[in-house]
Amino acid sequence: MRIRAIVIRILRQFFHDKRTLMMMLVAPMLILFMMSLVFNGNTYVPKLGAVNVPAPLIQKLQDLNAEVTVYSDEEAQTELDNVHLDAVLVMNGTTPQLTLEGSDPSKNKAVLFLLQKALQSSAPAGTAAVLAPTITYLHGAADMAAFDNFGPVLIGFFVFFFVFLLSGVSFLRERTGGTLERLLATPLRRWEIVVGYILGFGIFTTLQATLIAWFATSVLGLMMVGSFWYVLLITLLLALAALSLGTLISAFANNEFQMIQFIPLIIVPQVFFSGLFSLDTMSVYLRWIGHLMPLYYGADALRNIMIRGAGWDRIWLDVLVLASFTLVFMILNIVALKKHRKI
Repeated sequence: MRIRAIVIRILRQFFHDKRTLMMMLVAPMLILFMMSLVFNGNTYVPKLGAVNVPAPLIQKLQDLNAEVTVYSDEEAQTELDNVHLDAVLVMNGTTPQLTLEGSDPSKNKAVLFLLQKALQSSAPAGTAAVLAPTITYLHGAADMAAFDNFGPVLIGFFVFFFVFLLSGVSFLRERTGGTLERLLATPLRRWEIVVGYILGFGIFTTLQATLIAWFATSVLGLMMVGSFWYVLLITLLLALAALSLGTLISAFANNEFQMIQFIPLIIVPQVFFSGLFSLDTMSVYLRWIGHLMPLYYGADALRNIMIRGAGWDRIWLDVLVLASFTLVFMILNIVALKKHRKI
Protein backbone atom coordinates (compact mmCIF):
# COMPACT_ATOMS: atom_id res chain seq x y z
CA MET A 1 0.00 0.00 0.00
CA ARG A 2 2.79 2.41 0.87
CA ILE A 3 4.68 1.61 -2.34
CA ARG A 4 1.47 2.16 -4.31
CA ALA A 5 1.01 5.53 -2.62
CA ILE A 6 4.52 6.58 -3.71
CA VAL A 7 3.83 5.46 -7.29
CA ILE A 8 0.53 7.35 -7.38
CA ARG A 9 2.18 10.48 -6.01
CA ILE A 10 4.91 10.40 -8.67
CA LEU A 11 2.37 9.83 -11.46
CA ARG A 12 0.24 12.72 -10.24
CA GLN A 13 3.33 14.92 -10.05
CA PHE A 14 4.18 14.14 -13.67
CA PHE A 15 0.65 14.70 -14.92
CA HIS A 16 0.50 18.07 -13.18
CA ASP A 17 3.85 19.15 -14.69
CA LYS A 18 2.88 19.67 -18.33
CA ARG A 19 6.36 20.94 -19.26
CA THR A 20 8.04 17.74 -18.03
CA LEU A 21 5.50 15.59 -19.87
CA MET A 22 6.20 17.47 -23.09
CA MET A 23 9.94 17.13 -22.49
CA MET A 24 9.65 13.36 -22.13
CA LEU A 25 7.10 12.63 -24.83
CA VAL A 26 7.21 15.36 -27.48
CA ALA A 27 10.84 16.56 -27.44
CA PRO A 28 12.41 13.17 -28.42
CA MET A 29 10.00 12.82 -31.34
CA LEU A 30 10.72 16.38 -32.45
CA ILE A 31 14.48 15.77 -32.40
CA LEU A 32 14.12 12.47 -34.26
CA PHE A 33 11.95 14.21 -36.86
CA MET A 34 14.59 16.89 -37.42
CA MET A 35 17.30 14.22 -37.67
CA SER A 36 15.26 12.41 -40.32
CA LEU A 37 15.04 15.66 -42.31
CA VAL A 38 18.79 16.09 -42.13
CA PHE A 39 20.03 12.54 -42.70
CA ASN A 40 17.31 11.21 -45.00
CA GLY A 41 17.45 14.12 -47.41
CA ASN A 42 18.34 13.93 -51.06
CA THR A 43 21.87 13.13 -52.20
CA TYR A 44 23.88 16.29 -52.68
CA VAL A 45 24.05 17.43 -56.31
CA PRO A 46 27.33 19.23 -57.16
CA LYS A 47 26.88 22.58 -58.92
CA LEU A 48 29.35 23.17 -61.74
CA GLY A 49 29.94 26.08 -64.04
CA ALA A 50 31.15 25.21 -67.55
CA VAL A 51 33.25 27.49 -69.78
CA ASN A 52 34.07 26.32 -73.32
CA VAL A 53 33.28 22.73 -72.30
CA PRO A 54 32.23 20.37 -75.12
CA ALA A 55 28.56 19.40 -75.08
CA PRO A 56 29.29 15.63 -74.78
CA LEU A 57 31.29 16.18 -71.57
CA ILE A 58 28.54 18.40 -70.14
CA GLN A 59 26.03 15.66 -70.93
CA LYS A 60 28.21 13.05 -69.21
CA LEU A 61 28.40 15.22 -66.07
CA GLN A 62 24.63 15.72 -66.08
CA ASP A 63 24.10 11.99 -66.52
CA LEU A 64 26.21 11.51 -63.40
CA ASN A 65 23.78 13.76 -61.47
CA ALA A 66 25.73 17.02 -61.60
CA GLU A 67 24.03 20.38 -62.07
CA VAL A 68 25.96 22.04 -64.91
CA THR A 69 25.39 25.61 -66.13
CA VAL A 70 27.18 27.19 -69.07
CA TYR A 71 28.74 30.60 -68.37
CA SER A 72 31.19 33.00 -69.83
CA ASP A 73 34.53 33.05 -68.00
CA GLU A 74 33.74 36.26 -66.09
CA GLU A 75 30.24 35.14 -65.10
CA ALA A 76 31.53 31.80 -63.87
CA GLN A 77 34.16 33.43 -61.64
CA THR A 78 31.55 35.78 -60.18
CA GLU A 79 29.23 32.88 -59.35
CA LEU A 80 32.12 30.98 -57.79
CA ASP A 81 33.13 34.00 -55.69
CA ASN A 82 29.53 34.27 -54.43
CA VAL A 83 29.54 30.55 -53.45
CA HIS A 84 26.74 29.77 -55.91
CA LEU A 85 28.92 27.11 -57.55
CA ASP A 86 31.10 24.31 -56.17
CA ALA A 87 33.54 24.50 -59.09
CA VAL A 88 34.17 25.97 -62.53
CA LEU A 89 35.39 23.73 -65.35
CA VAL A 90 37.22 25.44 -68.21
CA MET A 91 38.55 23.73 -71.33
CA ASN A 92 41.75 25.24 -72.74
CA GLY A 93 42.39 23.17 -75.80
CA THR A 94 42.16 19.53 -74.70
CA THR A 95 43.23 20.07 -71.07
CA PRO A 96 40.42 20.58 -68.51
CA GLN A 97 41.07 23.20 -65.84
CA LEU A 98 39.02 22.88 -62.67
CA THR A 99 38.73 25.65 -60.08
CA LEU A 100 37.14 24.42 -56.85
CA GLU A 101 35.40 26.79 -54.45
CA GLY A 102 37.25 24.75 -51.86
CA SER A 103 35.65 25.66 -48.54
CA ASP A 104 33.92 22.27 -48.07
CA PRO A 105 36.15 19.17 -48.44
CA SER A 106 33.16 16.84 -48.93
CA LYS A 107 31.91 18.90 -51.89
CA ASN A 108 35.42 19.02 -53.33
CA LYS A 109 35.62 15.24 -53.28
CA ALA A 110 32.17 14.90 -54.87
CA VAL A 111 33.12 17.22 -57.74
CA LEU A 112 36.48 15.51 -58.35
CA PHE A 113 34.87 12.06 -58.33
CA LEU A 114 32.19 13.05 -60.85
CA LEU A 115 34.69 14.78 -63.14
CA GLN A 116 36.99 11.78 -63.11
CA LYS A 117 34.14 9.43 -64.03
CA ALA A 118 32.94 11.79 -66.76
CA LEU A 119 36.41 12.08 -68.29
CA GLN A 120 36.90 8.32 -68.18
CA SER A 121 33.60 7.65 -69.91
CA SER A 122 34.35 10.36 -72.49
CA ALA A 123 37.73 8.89 -73.45
CA PRO A 124 37.85 7.21 -76.88
CA ALA A 125 37.36 3.46 -76.89
CA GLY A 126 40.61 1.55 -76.42
CA THR A 127 42.35 4.55 -74.83
CA ALA A 128 43.66 3.84 -71.38
CA ALA A 129 45.02 7.29 -70.61
CA VAL A 130 42.64 9.97 -69.36
CA LEU A 131 43.56 13.65 -69.39
CA ALA A 132 44.23 14.74 -65.83
CA PRO A 133 42.58 18.09 -65.06
CA THR A 134 44.58 21.00 -63.69
CA ILE A 135 43.09 21.67 -60.25
CA THR A 136 43.21 24.97 -58.37
CA TYR A 137 41.42 26.08 -55.21
CA LEU A 138 39.71 29.44 -54.76
CA HIS A 139 39.61 28.84 -50.99
CA GLY A 140 41.13 26.17 -48.83
CA ALA A 141 43.56 23.59 -50.16
CA ALA A 142 43.81 19.94 -51.16
CA ASP A 143 44.86 18.97 -47.62
CA MET A 144 42.09 20.95 -45.91
CA ALA A 145 40.65 18.90 -43.03
CA ALA A 146 36.97 18.41 -42.35
CA PHE A 147 37.47 20.06 -38.95
CA ASP A 148 38.50 23.27 -40.72
CA ASN A 149 35.07 23.29 -42.34
CA PHE A 150 33.10 22.37 -39.20
CA GLY A 151 35.24 24.40 -36.80
CA PRO A 152 33.67 27.83 -37.42
CA VAL A 153 30.20 26.37 -36.83
CA LEU A 154 31.36 24.66 -33.64
CA ILE A 155 32.87 27.91 -32.34
CA GLY A 156 29.54 29.64 -32.85
CA PHE A 157 27.61 26.74 -31.31
CA PHE A 158 29.66 26.49 -28.12
CA VAL A 159 29.57 30.24 -27.59
CA PHE A 160 25.81 30.28 -28.11
CA PHE A 161 25.02 27.18 -26.04
CA PHE A 162 27.02 27.97 -22.91
CA VAL A 163 26.04 31.64 -22.83
CA PHE A 164 22.37 30.73 -23.30
CA LEU A 165 22.45 28.17 -20.49
CA LEU A 166 24.52 30.14 -17.99
CA SER A 167 22.73 33.44 -18.54
CA GLY A 168 19.32 31.78 -18.28
CA VAL A 169 20.18 29.96 -15.04
CA SER A 170 21.86 33.03 -13.55
CA PHE A 171 18.94 35.32 -14.35
CA LEU A 172 16.56 32.68 -12.98
CA ARG A 173 18.45 32.66 -9.69
CA GLU A 174 18.24 36.45 -9.58
CA ARG A 175 14.47 36.12 -9.86
CA THR A 176 13.93 33.15 -7.51
CA GLY A 177 16.37 34.63 -4.96
CA GLY A 178 14.33 37.82 -4.75
CA THR A 179 17.01 40.12 -6.18
CA LEU A 180 14.94 40.98 -9.25
CA GLU A 181 11.86 41.73 -7.15
CA ARG A 182 13.87 44.12 -4.98
CA LEU A 183 15.15 45.89 -8.10
CA LEU A 184 11.61 46.15 -9.43
CA ALA A 185 10.59 47.84 -6.20
CA THR A 186 13.05 50.67 -6.91
CA PRO A 187 12.45 53.58 -9.32
CA LEU A 188 14.42 51.71 -12.00
CA ARG A 189 12.49 51.25 -15.22
CA ARG A 190 12.19 47.88 -16.92
CA TRP A 191 14.45 48.76 -19.84
CA GLU A 192 17.16 49.97 -17.44
CA ILE A 193 17.08 46.65 -15.60
CA VAL A 194 17.28 44.64 -18.84
CA VAL A 195 20.11 46.74 -20.28
CA GLY A 196 21.98 46.61 -16.98
CA TYR A 197 21.76 42.83 -16.79
CA ILE A 198 22.74 42.42 -20.45
CA LEU A 199 25.79 44.68 -20.03
CA GLY A 200 26.75 43.06 -16.72
CA PHE A 201 26.58 39.52 -18.03
CA GLY A 202 27.99 40.75 -21.33
CA ILE A 203 31.38 41.47 -19.77
CA PHE A 204 31.85 37.80 -18.91
CA THR A 205 30.40 36.57 -22.20
CA THR A 206 32.89 38.84 -23.98
CA LEU A 207 35.73 37.17 -22.12
CA GLN A 208 34.35 33.71 -22.89
CA ALA A 209 33.84 34.42 -26.59
CA THR A 210 37.36 35.86 -26.86
CA LEU A 211 38.95 32.82 -25.21
CA ILE A 212 37.01 30.34 -27.37
CA ALA A 213 37.90 32.14 -30.60
CA TRP A 214 41.57 32.45 -29.58
CA PHE A 215 41.84 28.82 -28.47
CA ALA A 216 40.25 27.47 -31.67
CA THR A 217 42.48 29.48 -34.00
CA SER A 218 45.77 29.72 -32.10
CA VAL A 219 45.90 26.44 -30.16
CA LEU A 220 43.80 24.05 -32.26
CA GLY A 221 45.08 25.61 -35.48
CA LEU A 222 41.76 26.09 -37.26
CA MET A 223 42.09 27.68 -40.68
CA MET A 224 42.13 31.46 -40.33
CA VAL A 225 42.32 33.38 -43.60
CA GLY A 226 40.43 36.51 -42.59
CA SER A 227 40.72 38.92 -39.70
CA PHE A 228 40.61 37.63 -36.13
CA TRP A 229 38.84 40.87 -35.14
CA TYR A 230 35.92 40.01 -37.41
CA VAL A 231 35.77 36.55 -35.82
CA LEU A 232 35.69 38.21 -32.41
CA LEU A 233 32.92 40.57 -33.54
CA ILE A 234 30.71 37.70 -34.73
CA THR A 235 31.29 35.61 -31.61
CA LEU A 236 30.44 38.62 -29.43
CA LEU A 237 27.21 39.24 -31.35
CA LEU A 238 26.31 35.55 -31.05
CA ALA A 239 27.01 35.69 -27.33
CA LEU A 240 24.80 38.77 -26.90
CA ALA A 241 21.99 37.11 -28.87
CA ALA A 242 22.29 33.99 -26.68
CA LEU A 243 22.48 36.16 -23.55
CA SER A 244 19.32 38.09 -24.34
CA LEU A 245 17.51 34.90 -25.42
CA GLY A 246 18.59 33.03 -22.28
CA THR A 247 17.31 35.76 -19.98
CA LEU A 248 14.06 35.87 -21.95
CA ILE A 249 13.47 32.12 -21.73
CA SER A 250 14.27 32.11 -18.00
CA ALA A 251 11.12 34.18 -17.44
CA PHE A 252 9.11 31.06 -18.31
CA ALA A 253 10.98 28.71 -15.97
CA ASN A 254 10.53 28.27 -12.23
CA ASN A 255 13.76 26.36 -11.51
CA GLU A 256 17.03 25.27 -13.13
CA PHE A 257 15.58 21.95 -14.26
CA GLN A 258 12.86 23.69 -16.22
CA MET A 259 15.47 25.97 -17.78
CA ILE A 260 17.41 22.93 -18.99
CA GLN A 261 14.19 21.55 -20.47
CA PHE A 262 14.23 24.33 -23.05
CA ILE A 263 17.50 23.08 -24.55
CA PRO A 264 15.87 20.50 -26.91
CA LEU A 265 13.48 23.17 -28.17
CA ILE A 266 15.89 26.12 -28.44
CA ILE A 267 19.41 24.72 -28.92
CA VAL A 268 19.00 21.43 -30.80
CA PRO A 269 17.22 22.99 -33.83
CA GLN A 270 20.04 25.55 -34.02
CA VAL A 271 22.49 22.68 -34.53
CA PHE A 272 20.55 21.01 -37.34
CA PHE A 273 19.93 24.23 -39.27
CA SER A 274 23.20 26.05 -38.56
CA GLY A 275 25.07 24.70 -41.58
CA LEU A 276 26.86 21.96 -39.65
CA PHE A 277 24.89 19.63 -41.92
CA SER A 278 24.30 20.56 -45.55
CA LEU A 279 20.97 22.32 -45.99
CA ASP A 280 21.14 21.70 -49.74
CA THR A 281 20.03 18.10 -49.24
CA MET A 282 16.85 19.16 -47.44
CA SER A 283 13.58 19.99 -49.11
CA VAL A 284 13.44 23.61 -50.25
CA TYR A 285 10.36 24.33 -48.13
CA LEU A 286 12.32 23.37 -44.97
CA ARG A 287 15.48 25.40 -45.54
CA TRP A 288 13.81 28.65 -44.48
CA ILE A 289 13.76 27.38 -40.87
CA GLY A 290 17.49 28.06 -40.63
CA HIS A 291 16.93 31.73 -41.44
CA LEU A 292 14.96 32.09 -38.19
CA MET A 293 17.91 31.08 -36.01
CA PRO A 294 20.81 33.27 -34.84
CA LEU A 295 23.37 30.47 -35.12
CA TYR A 296 22.70 30.16 -38.87
CA TYR A 297 23.93 33.70 -39.46
CA GLY A 298 26.80 33.41 -36.99
CA ALA A 299 28.09 30.20 -38.60
CA ASP A 300 27.73 31.67 -42.09
CA ALA A 301 29.76 34.75 -41.13
CA LEU A 302 32.45 32.73 -39.32
CA ARG A 303 32.91 30.43 -42.32
CA ASN A 304 33.16 33.39 -44.66
CA ILE A 305 35.81 35.01 -42.47
CA MET A 306 37.89 32.01 -41.41
CA ILE A 307 37.82 29.95 -44.63
CA ARG A 308 37.12 32.44 -47.41
CA GLY A 309 38.88 35.47 -45.92
CA ALA A 310 35.77 37.62 -46.29
CA GLY A 311 35.67 41.22 -45.15
CA TRP A 312 32.94 43.62 -44.10
CA ASP A 313 31.30 43.56 -47.56
CA ARG A 314 30.47 39.87 -47.10
CA ILE A 315 29.48 39.78 -43.43
CA TRP A 316 27.59 43.05 -42.90
CA LEU A 317 24.20 41.39 -43.40
CA ASP A 318 24.98 38.66 -40.85
CA VAL A 319 26.12 41.35 -38.40
CA LEU A 320 22.91 43.31 -38.93
CA VAL A 321 20.70 40.25 -38.44
CA LEU A 322 22.51 39.14 -35.26
CA ALA A 323 22.24 42.65 -33.81
CA SER A 324 18.53 42.66 -34.71
CA PHE A 325 18.00 39.34 -32.92
CA THR A 326 19.60 40.79 -29.79
CA LEU A 327 17.47 43.93 -29.96
CA VAL A 328 14.25 41.95 -30.44
CA PHE A 329 15.06 39.61 -27.54
CA MET A 330 15.84 42.60 -25.31
CA ILE A 331 12.49 44.20 -26.16
CA LEU A 332 10.73 40.94 -25.38
CA ASN A 333 12.64 40.81 -22.07
CA ILE A 334 11.25 44.23 -21.18
CA VAL A 335 7.75 43.06 -22.03
CA ALA A 336 8.23 39.86 -19.99
CA LEU A 337 9.00 41.92 -16.87
CA LYS A 338 5.47 43.30 -16.98
CA LYS A 339 4.20 40.23 -15.15
CA HIS A 340 6.39 41.25 -12.19
CA ARG A 341 5.62 44.94 -12.15
CA LYS A 342 3.84 47.48 -14.31
CA ILE A 343 5.63 50.79 -14.64
